[in-house]
Amino acid sequence: MIPRSDLMKTETANHKASARPAKRKATRHARRSQLIDATIDSLASRGYSGTTLGDVAEGAGLSRGIVNFHFESKEKLLVATLEHMAAEYGTHWRNALEKAGDDPAEKLAALVNADFDPLVCNRRKLAAWCAFWGEAKSRPTYQALCGSRDEAYQALLEQLCCELVERGGYTHQPREMAIALDALLEGLWLRLMMGNSGISRETAKASAIGFLKTAFPKDYPQ
Repeated sequence: MIPRSDLMKTETANHKASARPAKRKATRHARRSQLIDATIDSLASRGYSGTTLGDVAEGAGLSRGIVNFHFESKEKLLVATLEHMAAEYGTHWRNALEKAGDDPAEKLAALVNADFDPLVCNRRKLAAWCAFWGEAKSRPTYQALCGSRDEAYQALLEQLCCELVERGGYTHQPREMAIALDALLEGLWLRLMMGNSGISRETAKASAIGFLKTAFPKDYPQ
């Protein structure tokens, strides 16, 4: 029979051994998150061309070797950053949509409100988005990541506008209204990013909601 003390030592050793890979995985995830956050900061302050791996390493408080270990190159780091931002934005508006209930008017308003939530709508992230948008024309990977968001979001806006038009008997073309709303939201993001237009998140959101009230007055009473 194995002594109880030896069994306990064996169990403890096994537990520590199984915990090590999980800890390494957590550490790896934390390092990647640090580097992505530092990349967003650098894009916001230095722009796309001015961002270097050295800037990111310094901003994250990590060595250049750590950056190379996790991402190997500036391009891979930037793609990972854009993927992170796109996933965060998609998760955010989908969560808002799920909480809005079944009414199309409430869903559309929820999407507008979500677009101006500080989690995704702040000077730092807006500047990073603009940096990527500026490079998307010449970089297919960026086009694919930004385009997949645009297509899904645009299709949803059109579907909700279509439901409101049918229900309210409006004469609008749903696709045209969806395109106009999407363009308005992107334009307001741009003005917020520039920071010199005298508008805040609240006034920008009020402007977008005002568009809904004008377009669908039966569904958004004054």
